[in-house]
Amino acid sequence: MDWQILIDEPAVIAAAVLALGIVVGYLVGRLNEELLTASGVPETVEGTPFERTAQSIGTSTVGIVARLSSWFIYGIAVLTAIHIAQLLDTDAFWLRVTEFIPQVFIAVLVLIIGFIVADKAELVVGEYLRGVKLPEVSVLPKLVKYTVLYVTFIIALGQIGVHVVALLILLTVYALGIVFVGTVAFKDFLVSSAAGIYLLLNQPYGIGDRVRIGEQTGIVQEVDLFVTKIEDDSEEYIVPNRKVFEDGIIRIRE
Repeated sequence: MDWQILIDEPAVIAAAVLALGIVVGYLVGRLNEELLTASGVPETVEGTPFERTAQSIGTSTVGIVARLSSWFIYGIAVLTAIHIAQLLDTDAFWLRVTEFIPQVFIAVLVLIIGFIVADKAELVVGEYLRGVKLPEVSVLPKLVKYTVLYVTFIIALGQIGVHVVALLILLTVYALGIVFVGTVAFKDFLVSSAAGIYLLLNQPYGIGDRVRIGEQTGIVQEVDLFVTKIEDDSEEYIVPNRKVFEDGIIRIRE
């Protein structure tokens, strides 16, 4: 009879729930870590600034996400134990907490994923544009990264109930500004790419031809979407394709 009374005590039930939550949280964290590792997440995030930062503090992106799932369950277990033990018997408080904790979990998860995607997008865009020898191109990877981060913060703030209408308006203004400034700042870039398309389609000159573009004379080594590379003895000239149209081209026949 005494055992039955002891088992029915709210404090005992609360302690059991808390212990169960700790065990379940630990197991879920380990399971998520194994699943993320098996699905190739470590290879996907390798080299990103977020992963390097995580490694500098003795963990990894996979470890952070796995622990986040564990902490979520720990938090639910603690709140459930508090409620069962009647340490806080305000139903309104309990209702707000149970609604807020999942939102915070999702918001943090969105931020982590957003940072990873932003870092990866910067690396991919930078790698794709590495061969483009135009100074304007160097800002594009950063622009992509911070755009992704801005959208990420809007989504995360929306998850925890913050009104993001003003931020969405700013995002619209930001996008329009990017289009306007990009059109002005990247005019030469856009003209060069349009000229490159024309040159690649019509091929007025090819690799191995000796040409003169403006003041540069040499043998064509490469023609891509943005530039034409010509070489004369030990010097290599990288000429934006827009200059081919501005200065004209002379093909020199031996």
